[in-house]
Amino acid sequence: MMDENKAKVYFNDIFAGILQKDSNGYLFSYDSQYISKSGAVPISLTFPLRKEPFQSKGLFPFFKGLIPEGWLFELNSKTLKIDPNDDFKMLVETCRDCIGAVSIIAGGEN
Repeated sequence: MMDENKAKVYFNDIFAGILQKDSNGYLFSYDSQYISKSGAVPISLTFPLRKEPFQSKGLFPFFKGLIPEGWLFELNSKTLKIDPNDDFKMLVETCRDCIGAVSIIAGGEN
């Protein structure tokens, strides 16, 4: 069963970590295999490579910046039937193939 509160984060099509939403906010954790690879780079300057998860009460600004804005946000909200206040769901539903090196794929390990 897929966990709708987790998303896999890929950097240049390589699995980099898990973004998770819970009752306290959000967590981003790098995959241990990703950070141990020679030449591994962070997905963003705001997420330096480390084993400890990053925590935030709201969706991290880096991930929020991947979400469409303006008319495209409104169109996606209506078309995909996503609550405009649900940043996590909007991120997961619209950022599988977004511009740049980072991709977000729904689900994660249970």
